[in-house]
Order: sequence, then C-alpha cells, then structure tokens
Amino acid sequence: MQRRLLLVSNSTLAGGGYLDHCQENISCFFGRDVKRVLFVPYALHDRDAYTKAARHKFRTLGYEVDSIHETSDPIGAVRKAEGIFIGGGNTFRLLKSLYDNQVVMEIRRRVLEDGVPYMGSSAGTNVATISINTTNDMPIVYPPSFAAIGLVPFNINPHYLDPDPNSQHMGETREQRITQYHEEPDTPSVLGLREGSMLLVEGDKATLLGITKARVFTRGKPSVEYEPGSDLSFLLTGAH
Repeated sequence: MQRRLLLVSNSTLAGGGYLDHCQENISCFFGRDVKRVLFVPYALHDRDAYTKAARHKFRTLGYEVDSIHETSDPIGAVRKAEGIFIGGGNTFRLLKSLYDNQVVMEIRRRVLEDGVPYMGSSAGTNVATISINTTNDMPIVYPPSFAAIGLVPFNINPHYLDPDPNSQHMGETREQRITQYHEEPDTPSVLGLREGSMLLVEGDKATLLGITKARVFTRGKPSVEYEPGSDLSFLLTGAH
C-alpha cells in the first residue's frame, strides 16, 4: 500500500469559512471509496464544538465524521478508520493526547502499511512529520516526546509568514527561527507552508497545491521558493 497524505497549512483562509479554500482538494483526496472519516479534535479544548464544525463541513462534502474523542476505544477507532483527519489547534496538546491515547504508532501503521488516507491541517500537519520542533505554538502542556507520527521524513512549518517590511516588530522572523533550528546537528529539511498552500503526498511523490508559494529550508543551504504545482518529491528521499 502507498501512503496518501493531504497536509494543509491552515483550516480557514481570510475571507472564507472552515476548510472552504481546500474543499475541492478534500473531495478529490478522499474520493468516493471513503464514506466515513475519523476526526481527531485533540488540539482544541472544546472537542465537542470542534467535532460539530468538522462534522457539518464534511457532510456538505458527502462524508460522515466519527470523532475519536467520542469512543471509549481510540485504538479500535483508528483500526477501523476509512480515512483520518487531524485538525489544528495547539500542537503540544495534540501530540500529548495522541500519546496519552496510545494512537501514534497505530495511526502510523494504518497510513503507511494499510494505505489509509490521512489529512492534517495546521497542528494536524505538524504531527504528520518527524517532530513538532518547528511548530509556532506555545508548549502549554508537555508531551512525552517531540517525536511525531513520522509519515514524512522532514518537518513542516504551517502558517509560514514572511516578514512585514513595514512592521516595527523586533523579534525573530519565522525564517530566523527555522535557521536557529538548523543550527542544531542532524536536523531535517523544513517546508514552510504559507496559508493557502498544502502538500499532497501519494507514495513517493509530493506535489505543492493551493494558491501560495512554499519555501524549503535545508540545513547549510539557502532557502528555495516553490510555486504551486511544483514537484517536491525530493523531500521524501532526502535528495536536496
């Protein structure tokens, strides 16, 4: 089986509603073979309200949603899932809950071995990578590890933001923070996904989708910009 991932930078784009900007991508990604999607709302505190929003949106696209927080057997829910969607929120809270409920390795197995389609947005995209070391979020809780599900061999920075030339803000830019990450040894490449962009992974092929460019940061090399439609499969092999 080959992995199938849709890794979205953000769930809401300015001027639109929840998942509006990527709804056509969602329909193409899950297709008609998937009838029910397992939603993981662990990144937000109010899981009921979050599930209600996801359930409503996915029903408009023709899918029913089962939320993992509504079952007493999270591992069993992952084992039965036709498709998986992990939403955004706080990445530390999300990863801690995934570990607490012992589903990290089961999600990995279902996606990489069984070919179950996996969609993530924001924090859900972060946890699909090697680690959450390049998240923008505050560590409001302490997961047992920063190691994530590991569906791809690189990291992602969702909501990647370019410096505002008119801003008086003197703190580090997003690029500077990623550069600091790469000052540590043996750190993987980082894909900076601007809002409005997403990465589609099908087996060993990765394609940038959406309406905005993305930037790839590799340790010891200049960053490189990529247009929507670009083939980013090199990120999956480490051949930069």
